[in-house]
Amino acid sequence: MRTAGLPPGEPVAVTLAVPPAAPAAPAPLRATSPPTPSVSPVSGQSSATVARSVPEDGSVVTTVSPRLRDGSGPKLIDARLAGQDPRMAAQPNEDLLEETPFGRLPVRAPDGLRPMDQYARPWSGARGNRIAIVIGGLGISQTSTQRAIRTLPGSVTLAFAASGNSLQRWMQEARTGGHEILLQVPMEPFDYPANDPGPLTLVTGKPAAQNLKALHQAMARITNYTGIVNFLGGRYLADAGALEPVLKDIAARGLLFLDDGAFAQSKTETLARTLDLPHGFADLTLDGELRRDAILRKLDDLQRIAERRGNAIGIGSAFDETVDAVAEWMKQAEGRGIEVVGVSALVSAPQQQQ
Repeated sequence: MRTAGLPPGEPVAVTLAVPPAAPAAPAPLRATSPPTPSVSPVSGQSSATVARSVPEDGSVVTTVSPRLRDGSGPKLIDARLAGQDPRMAAQPNEDLLEETPFGRLPVRAPDGLRPMDQYARPWSGARGNRIAIVIGGLGISQTSTQRAIRTLPGSVTLAFAASGNSLQRWMQEARTGGHEILLQVPMEPFDYPANDPGPLTLVTGKPAAQNLKALHQAMARITNYTGIVNFLGGRYLADAGALEPVLKDIAARGLLFLDDGAFAQSKTETLARTLDLPHGFADLTLDGELRRDAILRKLDDLQRIAERRGNAIGIGSAFDETVDAVAEWMKQAEGRGIEVVGVSALVSAPQQQQ
């Protein structure tokens, strides 16, 4: 039984392409086919549309149409303002914490410094194409967590599950290795409670006070994270009334919110703008098909999005196949003109610290 990634029953929002040269597949486009190329979308409800067409000559053409966002897109944070002294990266800044009945929670410092700024991974600030890769599910399996932290380059953002074990210890190892980190908060999926992400799940039918209590209990399990990313949450993210108090609290604490991009009905982007919440939206799920070659293709698709738009965000889980494929792909990323950055570098930043 796999311990990282989506549990059974949650709708999957990414449709993956089957390589046209697979032996068992019928040959595409023969003489009886119409002269126009066949096009098949391969991204489902991911926020970018990736299509592969097969003209009559048998070649494969990939077309990437990045998801159109309202406004002018991400306002990249100033690289000079990001980050923490590497020697102190595993230690929390006490000015960014408050004592509560649930434990220590992130807050803005008296001088306005945000946890998002303090714990962001610095990047070059240079012109070029930028990609953020987020690997989630850390803390569930001790073996998988250790392997992901020690295998993946420090420029990969790691997301820790609120229901995980030994989170503070793993956080310290990840931060020492240069990783930016997020906290995965469980949210109500469409098939809840048959598919129950755990006792800290935010649920649409509960009062806002109960959901905020669950959020704060989750937040207190770890420190040194730049923001929150949803774990599941198809139904919860689509309910603006339930979602707004949670996003408002996240914004007030100086954190970012990353939507994993799996649900087309999500209200996070609209609410984030009204709340001045730094937010991001994943463009592709990398490991909907858990095979090395499929994951590498998704990473190549992510690169094409970045080449067209200047930046892209991909998300996956800490499966061995995902970790190995990402580590392999990143060995050649710089040579392709790609800078892999922490996810905080690619979110909108309406209240960027000056």
